[in-house]
Amino acid sequence: MNQKIMKILSGFMAVLFCQLLFSSLVLASPPSQANTKQANTNSATQPFGNNLFTGSFQSQRNDGLDPNYRLVPGDKVALHMWGQVTIDETLTVDASGNIFIPEVGQVKVVGLRSTDLPRIVKQKVATVFKEGEDVYVNLLTATPISVYVTGAVAKPGQYSGISTNSVLSYLFKAGGIDPVRGSYRDVKVMRGNHLVARYDLYPFLRQGKLKHIKFLNGDTIVVGELASSVTISGDSLNPYRFEFSGKQLTGRQVIKYARPKAKVTHIAISGARNRKPWSAYLSYNQFLNTRLLDGDKVRFTTDALEPVMGVRVEGNHLGKSFYSIKKGSRLLEVLDYIEVDKASADIKNIYIKRKSIAKQQQKNLQKSIQRLERNILTTPSKSDGEAIIRSNESKLMLQYIEHAKNSVAEGLVVVSENGRVANILLEEGDVIVIPQKSDVITVSGEVLIPQSMVYARNATIKDYIQRAGGFSQRADQQKLVVRRPNGKVDIGNNLAVNPGDRVMVFPKVDPKQRQNFKDWVQIFFQLAVAIKTIAN
Repeated sequence: MNQKIMKILSGFMAVLFCQLLFSSLVLASPPSQANTKQANTNSATQPFGNNLFTGSFQSQRNDGLDPNYRLVPGDKVALHMWGQVTIDETLTVDASGNIFIPEVGQVKVVGLRSTDLPRIVKQKVATVFKEGEDVYVNLLTATPISVYVTGAVAKPGQYSGISTNSVLSYLFKAGGIDPVRGSYRDVKVMRGNHLVARYDLYPFLRQGKLKHIKFLNGDTIVVGELASSVTISGDSLNPYRFEFSGKQLTGRQVIKYARPKAKVTHIAISGARNRKPWSAYLSYNQFLNTRLLDGDKVRFTTDALEPVMGVRVEGNHLGKSFYSIKKGSRLLEVLDYIEVDKASADIKNIYIKRKSIAKQQQKNLQKSIQRLERNILTTPSKSDGEAIIRSNESKLMLQYIEHAKNSVAEGLVVVSENGRVANILLEEGDVIVIPQKSDVITVSGEVLIPQSMVYARNATIKDYIQRAGGFSQRADQQKLVVRRPNGKVDIGNNLAVNPGDRVMVFPKVDPKQRQNFKDWVQIFFQLAVAIKTIAN
């Protein structure tokens, strides 16, 4: 029976190991061609104006009810007359531009605006029927036209619309301008062999200026090939690829479109000169008159050291919580400007939260968690009973690991001890924490009744634990943790307890998990140092 169970467990472990191996291979394998293509497309700098065709031109009305629409042959007009003569017909504008009204005759309507049509028809009817004739006129449909769209567009072809549609509407129908090879500054409208209009879309993108023409059936929109271009990146409000006309472009022209941020001090340029790689690193003023060529890449950077930096204040303090200080300032210099209530502020236990420390703590914690998780899933069992125990405990341990993954390190820096505050250099983004004075001792972790209690001068750490119901069965009674108000963490068996301290009792690692003992202990104590609170 035992051999049968051992075979089943061995098979289970083999399957688990294969799954882990397969997962690692999948994660390490190169991306597919499709994914690589998508990644390259997303990471490449898009042309200026690429988002122009992400809107909805389909909301435009193609029914000819635009008040500025001008009638052309083929349009249909609904006519209703009642009084001396009753007429209810749908009339079509003929090739001569007229509609024929019974009892009235021909009415010239071609070229009229749709809003002017009722007035002209009523005037014509009034010349025949002097009184007692009511007229209702309505333009039903506009004659659809077909426009060809070709050149550097996504989907060249023939598209229907109406004559008053904009050039952007037809480009949208064709899938927009090709982002790799298409030009936003060279769009032509051809009527046969004649150039009707030429569009540069940059004025529309920057100022909303777009000329309108009346398209005719058979017109062709041609999008030209991308001309010379410069790619912008870095500290810029418009990190796009820009086209420019002509053979020469200066940095001053690039700034006009790229709009670098005010803090920019230097510009890095890379490209080719005489078919050889070339690069330059220029100041802002030098860049203004620098000549750029097709294919150059321009990166705006901020290299000048800012003379000031910002620090925040949290905890028990009065006044403002943000201070702009000179770089190189030290803690005691700043504390002189922070107003506090000495009766309630614990100025002897000040500490700092620092971003760089928090980042490193978080990185180390995640590495420990990943290593422990890997060991739990791959550690073999020596017997059937141990395998069952490990299976049950693994579930609990993995649940704890999930909670640990969500822990966020605060980057605490202990700067005070025994009532003295170290005069350390401050960094950008530091948070100076001034704790509030407290006479409360908090006991948490592996105790029966986690709680807070009033500090007693003669009480020992074991006394506080006893008041919290005593140790639980899983408690590690030899390694107790005390977190001080100044952020310092002490570990031991018989530690002194002071007002405001937090006593934490960790679980004892089971001997069956001794292979993972170091990882468990490391995670426990990293949590104790990195965050203020620890879950039971």
